[in-house]
Amino acid sequence: MSNSPNTSGPSKPNAQPAPTGAAVQLKGGAAVLAPVSAFPNGVPGNALILLPINANGTPLEKKIVDGPVALEMDEVWKLLGFNGPAVQVQDEQGRPIAIGLEDLLGGLEKHWNDGPDDVNRGRIFSQELMKYGRHEKAEKVLSKIVAAGGDGEDWLGLGVAQLAQKKLDKAESTLRGAQNLLKDSPFPSLQLAKVMKEKGDRKGERENAERAIQIDNNSVDAWAYLANAIKEGGTEEQMVQEIEGLANAPVNAKCGAPYIALQGFYATDPKNDALRDKAVAFAKKAVERAPGDPLALLCLSALHGQAGKIDEVVKLLAPHEALMLRDVRIAHNYFEALFQLRDLPKITALLNKLATSQVREVKQFAIERSRAVQQMLQQQQQQLAAATQKA
Repeated sequence: MSNSPNTSGPSKPNAQPAPTGAAVQLKGGAAVLAPVSAFPNGVPGNALILLPINANGTPLEKKIVDGPVALEMDEVWKLLGFNGPAVQVQDEQGRPIAIGLEDLLGGLEKHWNDGPDDVNRGRIFSQELMKYGRHEKAEKVLSKIVAAGGDGEDWLGLGVAQLAQKKLDKAESTLRGAQNLLKDSPFPSLQLAKVMKEKGDRKGERENAERAIQIDNNSVDAWAYLANAIKEGGTEEQMVQEIEGLANAPVNAKCGAPYIALQGFYATDPKNDALRDKAVAFAKKAVERAPGDPLALLCLSALHGQAGKIDEVVKLLAPHEALMLRDVRIAHNYFEALFQLRDLPKITALLNKLATSQVREVKQFAIERSRAVQQMLQQQQQQLAAATQKA
């Protein structure tokens, strides 16, 4: 059962199924829905049991009397009792749970309506609305929060919601207000750059992108936006030349962000060696400029891993175990490299250290990977015992 969209159009119950046979090789994910009685020889080992837990499943029980049927994803969510597509949230104890999107948004709206003076409730509601593309509703919620004395982040969110709906004049006015309130944040300027682009003002777009960099020269988003704007108005070579020229200004000399942004333009195809080599060169410059920048280390280690240079990953990340206690991404890349090398002493030492982290994600990572290593060792012992018995 896949949760990817059906690009070939909705299934039609009365349509004739496509012919299959020896000449047709099915590729990709697929699923079959059928009653247990359809498998007289036993349920396949890779089957997942779908048990309707409420009345939503009643119509299906009638449909499958005639045999297996194809389901659209909307029907799957209904079968599982979800109102809308399933989304992941956390319960009060931080555990991941799934809930229907409409139930989630409805619950958040009721929570806010029950306490309309609590702007944090409205903020949480608007964040989820924005996350799932409900920009019109988000604009209404954020407008109320701003009118009630909201802060700069509220103004920024309102401007983004207006921009998403192509309300360009309103978005420009709102985002300029956000600029005044968030003087140390590059994001109002970045969003204004997008407004200027929509208005066809490429000069204004670039001015705002450069302003974002002046506010925070470590913003990879700002550098990437400027690089893309230059590329769209010129050539790839011009993009690299202008970004490197700006990166070499004294104020940006110790900043890795411009090269992190540049490597992103070439790290798009792991199978293209020529592009990856360019990405590696830029990622190395980022690390040389900012040796302790987590994102620079993450990018370069990932590129080495894609190229199969596992020893290079270990060499790069080994000096940064202290950083791994705070950043699970770096810990993940280092662990995977050690695991591929089957370096159990270093793996054990790393996981023991990560288990002392005060960051929940890092500690959970250490626990999960410790179990995986333990299972691997048990399997090896079983295989060795079996081989010894045969001998």
